[in-house]
Amino acid sequence: MGGKVRKPAVAGHFYPGTRPALESELKKLIPEETGNRERVLGLVVPHAGYIYSGACAGKAFGRVALTETVILIGVNHHGTGSPLAIDGHDEWETPLGRIRLDRELRFEISSKSKHFAVDSEAGRTEHSLEVQVPFIQYLKPEAMLLPIVVSSRKLAELLEGGREIGRLLAGRRDLMIVASTDMSHYIPADEARELDFKAIGEILSLNPEGLYETVLRNDISMCGVAPTVIMMAAALEAGATRAELVDYTHSGETTGNHKEVVGYASLIVL
Repeated sequence: MGGKVRKPAVAGHFYPGTRPALESELKKLIPEETGNRERVLGLVVPHAGYIYSGACAGKAFGRVALTETVILIGVNHHGTGSPLAIDGHDEWETPLGRIRLDRELRFEISSKSKHFAVDSEAGRTEHSLEVQVPFIQYLKPEAMLLPIVVSSRKLAELLEGGREIGRLLAGRRDLMIVASTDMSHYIPADEARELDFKAIGEILSLNPEGLYETVLRNDISMCGVAPTVIMMAAALEAGATRAELVDYTHSGETTGNHKEVVGYASLIVL
């Protein structure tokens, strides 16, 4: 493999930095397969350090049949670069090795879209997508990625961008979307749960506009609301009919501090 390679930015910090340690951790985080994995249009998974949210993400990844290409959409915490930025590298690298990016799909979206632009710098140090990649490599090493980082908070742009992707998704069994988000940040656990389930309810109702408005109206510090809105809009365009909560937890379950937690949820969209 050659070409432009994105090197890991948070290996050894958010997740183990060596292949043996990472494989061992993923084996613990992803439940053993008990039946046929489900074909889904979308996932919502958290992106904190594996010690905090890895099991929540692993439960969702373990439920689904990953597709040939996985579109990863995450929040751009740094806010730099294009508002809807498709990564322009040829490969991404983690301690598990390199994974190819789907250059044909990147061209298809960027050449037809009014909103998405190719920008490799926007997500170069971003963790929200990188932490998902080892799960995909572990479960389906031959899969390809299309990583997208989002800093836009314009509802119309998010919905239209999602529908653009959804038109490509419709009728294709080789694509799915993973939206990366954490939920409430640094508030008491009871308050986090109450607020987070307001947002989760809108996801379960497949209401992207409702999710956006609920997060805004209730001042919910859900960092990846924009990627989740895009995924939901795309899934609806592709024919989604239901969503299901896989897991909800928070950082206090690990730290023991329930006075200031970050919430984590994983869901599937079918």
